[in-house]
Amino acid sequence: MTTKQVAEGLRPLLEWPVEHVLATQTLTQAKPRTMSVEVNGTLPDGVVAKDVILSIIRHIGVGGGIVERALLAGHERTRAPGTVTLIGLGFGGWIAAEMATMAPRAFRRLVLVGAMGLKPERGEIADQALLSYIDYVRRGFADQGAFDRIFGAEPPTSQLEQWDLNREMTFRIAWKPYMYNPTLPHLLGGVATPALVVWGRDDRIVPLECGERYAKALADARLEIVEGAGHFVDMEKPDELARLVTRFASEA
Repeated sequence: MTTKQVAEGLRPLLEWPVEHVLATQTLTQAKPRTMSVEVNGTLPDGVVAKDVILSIIRHIGVGGGIVERALLAGHERTRAPGTVTLIGLGFGGWIAAEMATMAPRAFRRLVLVGAMGLKPERGEIADQALLSYIDYVRRGFADQGAFDRIFGAEPPTSQLEQWDLNREMTFRIAWKPYMYNPTLPHLLGGVATPALVVWGRDDRIVPLECGERYAKALADARLEIVEGAGHFVDMEKPDELARLVTRFASEA
């Protein structure tokens, strides 16, 4: 079989054009398109950053992720090192960590809160396929009373439908391997940005050991553990999280 035949066989599996393979064990890629996404307005109760991210992915497709490098390299603010503080929570924390590895000097500060992205060495990331969507969200709270205050003891049907859609989209983009990138630990050491890693002491979605791994892998990071909080630190302990982030972001 010739190199050309192999390349043509691979073509349907790839979004970017294939020119050569095997000889160098690499694939040439056309320059990705540049895309900027802005979200304006006020989020309704119960809608968090992860919902927005998954909604965007639902509209642009999972292939939209190929624009990240071009967006980071070309965005006006990220061309000036030290001007942006990047904050990511949960799934968004994983995205933030990946962005930081792609542009290791583009951000002034990096904040990761209960971030997915790293495989636990001892425990495991909670599998949404083994839990109902409502049980999964409840698992993210150390205090079930906080869940009831935010979503109600019996969340409305619209909320349940949104959680179900989110779960479906999560499976599409983070199923195998589930919720982690095996190459990420090897890239984090190149991130020069000072980082704050925040974790709920009682996180039953992403084990605390993942926070410890992030703090160890990043070149300049510290870990802050929030007592009495589960995975959703922003909803259970919003004031404490705000103080940690504000203090860190304002450091010289």
